Amino acid sequence: MPLTLQAVRDRFPALQYRDFRLLWSGQVISLTGSRMQQTAVLWHMYQLTESAYALGAMAVIRLIPILVLSPLAGVIADTHDRRRVLLIAQCGLALISTTLAWITWSRQDSATALYVITAISAGIGCFSSPAKNAMVPNLVARRHLANAMSINITASHVASVTGPGVAGLILATGSIATVYWINTVSFAFMIVPILMMRTVHRSIGSVTRVSFAAALDGLRFIKRSPIIRSAMVLDFTATFFASATSLLPIFATEVLGVGERGYGLLSAAPAIGAVLTGALMSTFPVISGQGRLLFKAVGCYALATVVFGISSSFWLTFAALLLTGAFDTISMVLRHTIMQLSTPDELRGRMTSVNMMFVMGGPRLGEAEAGLVAGLAGAPFSVVTGGIGCLAAVAVIAWRSPALRRYDGQR
Repeated sequence: MPLTLQAVRDRFPALQYRDFRLLWSGQVISLTGSRMQQTAVLWHMYQLTESAYALGAMAVIRLIPILVLSPLAGVIADTHDRRRVLLIAQCGLALISTTLAWITWSRQDSATALYVITAISAGIGCFSSPAKNAMVPNLVARRHLANAMSINITASHVASVTGPGVAGLILATGSIATVYWINTVSFAFMIVPILMMRTVHRSIGSVTRVSFAAALDGLRFIKRSPIIRSAMVLDFTATFFASATSLLPIFATEVLGVGERGYGLLSAAPAIGAVLTGALMSTFPVISGQGRLLFKAVGCYALATVVFGISSSFWLTFAALLLTGAFDTISMVLRHTIMQLSTPDELRGRMTSVNMMFVMGGPRLGEAEAGLVAGLAGAPFSVVTGGIGCLAAVAVIAWRSPALRRYDGQR
């Protein structure tokens, strides 16, 4: 059966909205360029320092601006034209990428320069993400929001697979600067669609200026909303206990004995599962019973993590990691849909900015916890106990959060 335009609209109803199509199409290319640059920056840093500690410090450098600036970024997204905020942020990121490409090409690069540029990029990204995510519910009908979220997340995962792969091919030629130049060009594919969008995304709420009190309003709203609060806590605890992919080098060498090539395949497995699942979810125009499905998805994610920890077979480990990516994607789509539908438009930017701190903090703290336990009791023990801890957290949160468990945004 030929895939007609009407068939595409029936399968992916979110794409029938012009402004959403523009935003989504720009993201696909721009995110791929950003993933290329993230991969190249780590390689670049290691070439300059040959230090594993320097690579670890990059994660901290990215996290600090998010923790400091996210509350402010959320208020700005709720008090200004979100399209304009996103446009300014994208232009800023393009300028930073150009600077990085230039200093690398002219051989004026240094570890300090990479740290500074990484911190600035993370800081600007704090303003881009709340504005972009808060716009989406205004671009599509309420019943098509889950479809829009799944399409968006699929684009992100596709970028996570293709970006590092393309960057690796270019880095093999010895030209790090080329990756940075390509990323600079990729921002044009985001900036032009933003300029073409017709909808003005200024909040209609009572808050009209940036202030500390306005930032606190977002925190108070989350505190009063058991559904959103529980969804954030569920995400944080799941990623804290079950974030163990940083231990993959140990599994590849000491547990499975598959070397560099096997390590590469295992590293790609979660992203492959995420892309396949995101593509499948995007074909469902409407998803009902989101709360119940969310807990099931996180529970399955925890079980797949346990299998990963106890496995001594390469292909079983690969399958388990693929499933972690698949169930994490289901959880992400459902969680974002629930939180966006449960938040008034005038508070969506601030809700998203707080959620960023949970989303970024959980995995990074979880990786630190996994490494500590692995050093004390071994990598398999660390992964298995993490998966069990995630299962326990799901049970407790499901028991204490009946509102989230019963949530159905289609009713």
